[in-house]
Amino acid sequence: MELSMPPPQIYVEKTLAIIKPDIVDKEEEIQDIILRSGFTIVQRRKLRLSPEQCSNFYVEQYGKMFFPNLTAYMSSGPLVAMILARFKAISYWKELLGPSNSLVAKETHPDSLRAIYGTDELRNALHGSNDFAAAEREMRFMFPAVIVEPIPVGQAAKDYLNVHVMPTLLKGLSELCKQKPADPFIWLADWLLKNNPNKPKLCHHPVAEEPY
Repeated sequence: MELSMPPPQIYVEKTLAIIKPDIVDKEEEIQDIILRSGFTIVQRRKLRLSPEQCSNFYVEQYGKMFFPNLTAYMSSGPLVAMILARFKAISYWKELLGPSNSLVAKETHPDSLRAIYGTDELRNALHGSNDFAAAEREMRFMFPAVIVEPIPVGQAAKDYLNVHVMPTLLKGLSELCKQKPADPFIWLADWLLKNNPNKPKLCHHPVAEEPY
């Protein structure tokens, strides 16, 4: 009896990470930890937010007792925002961060980033998106020009394939029929790699620091 194995799937997820103002001087060693943990730093920028911008970023925390102190803390100096990518980036980054309260992190997760770099319940050193929806909103907030698109389904997926995939694929298949290579699968794969008009552009080098 044959067992049907599901085809391999590669899904690269993205999340937002922030190095908060009080530990910006530790940026280099934190980035080293990030890279050694299997993440790619897709985009990076150093900026300073106003209290109003911090209020908009943490809008879900509005009305809580710590909210004024939080916005004051986050606007107290420059911070570093990064888009991180890897398989299950959101959950892995949250795990690397540890509990949101640094004092708790020091007790229960002493090797976590917040245990190492955090100070107290408020000044917990780093930020990570809580879930997919939060990651999408926060990445758009910090990187307005970034493209964060949901995966199309149904008719939207068909429209995307018809516009962006099928024209190139048909050209490749037509050329395949003309060439009649010994290994058509490898030939077509190589042809698509060379003639893909929608090649992804990934920024491997962090962008230059912005004035603030």
